[in-house]
Amino acid sequence: MNLKRNLSQQVEQALKAAGAQNSPAIIRQSGKPEYGHYQANGIMGAAKKLGKNPRELAQQTLKTLVDNIGDSATFEIAGPGFINVTFSKKFITDCLTEMSNDKRLGVIAQSRQKVVVDYSSPNLAKEMHIGHLRSTAIGDANVRIMEFLGHHVIRANHVGDWGAQFGSLLAYMDKLESEGKPLATELKDLEVFYQRASEMFKTEANFAKKAREFVVRLQSGDEKCLELWKRFISESIKHCQAIYDLLDISLSTTDVKPESAYNGELNDIIILLEAAGLIELSDGAKCVFLPEFVGKDDEPLPAIIQKSDGGFPYIATDLAAVQFRAQKLAAHRAIYFVDGRQSLHFAQLFAIARAAGFIAEDQEFRHVPFGSILNKDGKPYKTREGGAVKLATVAEEAINRAKSLISDKNAQLSDAEKEKIARVVGIGAIKYAELSKNRTTDYIFDWDTMLSFEGNTAPYLQYAYTRIVSIFRHASITLEPAGGHFDLDEPTELALALKLLQYPEAVENVTEDFQANILCNYLFELAGLFSAFYENCPVLKADESKRSSRLKLCGLSGRVLQHGLGLLGISTVEQM
Repeated sequence: MNLKRNLSQQVEQALKAAGAQNSPAIIRQSGKPEYGHYQANGIMGAAKKLGKNPRELAQQTLKTLVDNIGDSATFEIAGPGFINVTFSKKFITDCLTEMSNDKRLGVIAQSRQKVVVDYSSPNLAKEMHIGHLRSTAIGDANVRIMEFLGHHVIRANHVGDWGAQFGSLLAYMDKLESEGKPLATELKDLEVFYQRASEMFKTEANFAKKAREFVVRLQSGDEKCLELWKRFISESIKHCQAIYDLLDISLSTTDVKPESAYNGELNDIIILLEAAGLIELSDGAKCVFLPEFVGKDDEPLPAIIQKSDGGFPYIATDLAAVQFRAQKLAAHRAIYFVDGRQSLHFAQLFAIARAAGFIAEDQEFRHVPFGSILNKDGKPYKTREGGAVKLATVAEEAINRAKSLISDKNAQLSDAEKEKIARVVGIGAIKYAELSKNRTTDYIFDWDTMLSFEGNTAPYLQYAYTRIVSIFRHASITLEPAGGHFDLDEPTELALALKLLQYPEAVENVTEDFQANILCNYLFELAGLFSAFYENCPVLKADESKRSSRLKLCGLSGRVLQHGLGLLGISTVEQM
């Protein structure tokens, strides 16, 4: 049960009964959190609309609340028109029992929508680097949460597999093949492969000429070029999938719909834009000028759909993807998790698509931007040579660092156990470090902070879960829901109980603005309150009635921690 949402609905219904239509209620937790205090605001705004005295409207609202909620809470009018609400202990324990017996932990499924989520989307010309972590981790967490909330989510990995850079790669592949060198061996390290091809393009005129010819041949459907291109793309996708598997990302090869998939639609896009009266010629290029987009000195800012040489920039491909998602897939919403530096591109893209009639009025297409990953000096996180760090390298280092920490913490574990735990802790650490930040801000990538067992980190939460598991291991029982009732007397018990009841609210709030840090902060606070409860309330040594209730409270805390981390794409272990 979402206490805040349910109270909000009750207050809004009471305001409606008092004559205030469409008046939103603002519910805030107040006073000591362990006693279930909430405050209902919004009454003064409703009174102003009605021309009533706020305290008089509050009194009318209060009467309806008492009639509807009854013994569940006590109420009082405070200040100029607030209503203070204190839920009864019985109501809290009843809600907790209901939550404990619910496989969904109180989270109610929403009205089902078809949602396309565009995330990760690496360029297949080279290996995934640390810059891909944000889109991949944020997108995947939100996908998991939306699916749990009941939506039909279509994962869209819009990988870059088309364009001029592939000319160099294909020319280099052709050169290696003509020299009899095994391509499979050369392609094992895509980054090195890409660097060699790029260097040859810069330093060897004949190679550069050949690379340009390969671009034309590829775009013309040349059989030899396509065969080389397919081999390269296949190997690149394998590299990406290995990263997704290592990071426990829910993307698979079936979610890949690359840029090249829309190649045959691009001329049709031009025809449709011309029919809509949107295309204008500018220096030989086919452009769209919309009045809301201007550059320096208020000059119109063009969106180039087809270049003067006949080539198509990626906005053309993106328009084809929008049309496919809006019309063929009939998505209610399409969410794009892409770097904030692309904000202008997406603003133009969606504006053009709407002007052309690709997107219907009731369809939502939204760019969800994010900031950059920085080093300790506040600069973009790169290697000493200046290149972006491979994501595979980051993941492997996280696992190795975690293994060292686990070995120091619990030397009794077997090597196999250390390997398993290190992978869970290391991968969880880098993902949580990403997800626990506001997605719109830059953040500093700091190994010591993210792998700490103290503070708002994945290891801290994972360790909190193992502490709960150890309680049940010592009691020789499982975390599964048990019978009996909750008996809450101590302040730390009530505080933990109320925090547990806020879980549905935390999950639902994430997708309001796709901020996974809301759920991270909730889990961190929950772990802290559990720690306070455990320090102040004996569990296994308590008398029989208290022991049963406190074990139920521990069990529910463990289930919520594990479930919440799972929604973020982070695993748990039984011991650390």
